[in-house]
Amino acid sequence: MITKRIDFKKNSVQALANPKLKKALVNFTDRSRASRKKAVSEISEWEDLRLEARRIKEQVIKDLDSYLLELEESITRVGGKVHWAKDAEEASKIVATIAKENNVRNVVKSKSMATEEIELNKYLISRGINTVETDLGEYIVQLCNDHPFHIITPAIHKTKEDISKLFSEKFGVPEYEEPQKLANIARKELREKFLSADMGISGVNFAVAETGTIAIVENEGNARLATTYPDIHVAIMGIEKIVPKFEQLSIFLSLLARSATGQKSSTYVSLITGPRREGERDGPRQFHLVFLDNGRSQIAKSEETKESLYCIRCGACINICPIYRQVGGHSYGWVYSGPIGAVITPQLNDLNKTADLPFVSSLCGACRDVCPVKIDFPHVFLSLRQKIIEQAREKPNPREFMEKIAFWIWGTVFSKPFYYNFMGKIMFFLQCFYRKDNELQRLPYPFSKWTRDKNFPAFSKNPFRERWKKKYQVKGKAPR
Repeated sequence: MITKRIDFKKNSVQALANPKLKKALVNFTDRSRASRKKAVSEISEWEDLRLEARRIKEQVIKDLDSYLLELEESITRVGGKVHWAKDAEEASKIVATIAKENNVRNVVKSKSMATEEIELNKYLISRGINTVETDLGEYIVQLCNDHPFHIITPAIHKTKEDISKLFSEKFGVPEYEEPQKLANIARKELREKFLSADMGISGVNFAVAETGTIAIVENEGNARLATTYPDIHVAIMGIEKIVPKFEQLSIFLSLLARSATGQKSSTYVSLITGPRREGERDGPRQFHLVFLDNGRSQIAKSEETKESLYCIRCGACINICPIYRQVGGHSYGWVYSGPIGAVITPQLNDLNKTADLPFVSSLCGACRDVCPVKIDFPHVFLSLRQKIIEQAREKPNPREFMEKIAFWIWGTVFSKPFYYNFMGKIMFFLQCFYRKDNELQRLPYPFSKWTRDKNFPAFSKNPFRERWKKKYQVKGKAPR
């Protein structure tokens, strides 16, 4: 969890100074948006699916307690075991206890944002349990001691040259340029991890309350290995990931694949219902499902922000966001980035330490338009901003005092024609020192903070008010 304040401005300035990162971001998000657009255009009932998915998520969050109890009963009925975790510490402790009771020494993990959220790897490794990510992007990020840059493709900020150098340092191999050779190195290393694993850990894309089935969606096959080869499978599930009926699962699978990667269906969709049964050759002998709350039950109580929990972690909002496309995932300071990170991170952590994030939006609504479950991101952003401002009012804030003075001056100037015209003449005179190519490329403090990053349109010699007055005086009409 977050221990110090996220300084989005500082993080984003550093990101903007990296041209290699900017190129990677634009290339990736452009391709992702194009793939999604093509995949969505091929299904005529897309909007109907979105509406139905939202309706289902509304129903789940409304009756979350009853669906969790139903899911627990279904999991128990098929031979699995359910654990309830109120926070990150408790969830990690549950997994470590299961490992200790079964003498687990080696763990393989498939990609899971919930385990990133609770820093499970760090917790297990600190207790002597070897824990390895097996998704290629997550594996690269783990080797770098880094954090995911994107919830779907965690290592898009790494070039093939970066990865080649990393593998050479870690495994003593030549610095290959061909991506296929780099993939082969990772495959060889990870194969040995799978063969020696005592436990497999996964996330949960969806869990069906009716049958006790969990669905795991992937494209590499590592999740299937991690959940079938080891004797123990532990799945970590955010409590909002429930689907009531098995027949409803197809709606979400169709929406997720098209929104996330532009595919009709992901390469692997694993439907797991409990542990291995008598007579079956594959699958774990133990299946554990951890219900992770970690602040979600509080979000579910808020009428203003509860739809944050409708998210199915597709990443479409991230790829469309004009801010993410400029500054990337690490600027958001935690495991979730883009619009969903900007609304989820403050609600799962200390609001004072994450107060920058709800303001990291232009409120253009592009994220809402592409969201497969129609989350109204601008509404949630505004609700969180209001909460932050209300909290700030309870404490003396010199910045707020200066803002009040600035807006009082602004209001006075714009409400009095004399002051407005007088200020316009002053600004026209001052711009002689800063004007170039019909733009003001810099302004004196405090306006210099604006022109440091962008130019400002120059003031006209004949302002609109003068042109309006002249036009209607010629026609014998008084301006209004």
